[in-house]
Amino acid sequence: MTEIIFEFLNKIGFTHPLHPALTHIPMGMVMGAVIFRLASFLPKLRFLAKTGYHCVVLGLLGVFPTAFTGYLDWQHTYMGQWEFLIVLKMILAVILTVVLAIIVITDDPENPKFDKKTLFYIVIVFLAVGLGFSGGELQYG
Repeated sequence: MTEIIFEFLNKIGFTHPLHPALTHIPMGMVMGAVIFRLASFLPKLRFLAKTGYHCVVLGLLGVFPTAFTGYLDWQHTYMGQWEFLIVLKMILAVILTVVLAIIVITDDPENPKFDKKTLFYIVIVFLAVGLGFSGGELQYG
């Protein structure tokens, strides 16, 4: 299936990996979520907690197509070889997905508090950085 997709894309002139373009959705939303969450602790910016929460929701939705295209690129470029950075990315992606889901289920953006839910927001930044770093190492060495 993977080769059929890439052969079709090559025929129409698209020769790039699919995954990098989609990574901006969850990674950008994670960064935005944390910035908005932290800004919401300023008295006049409390309303930004909702924006941060919405970023988490969109980031969670974006994880699935991003992971799928990552799988396709891994099969196409690396022939499905298990390398440390691939395994690391898979583990970090699963943890990120779980933490995003926990935030979506448990957070109350109407009443932001500096508590463990906010800690989850901070954790997703570190997960995103780990994913980006390992992806960069895979791509650029």
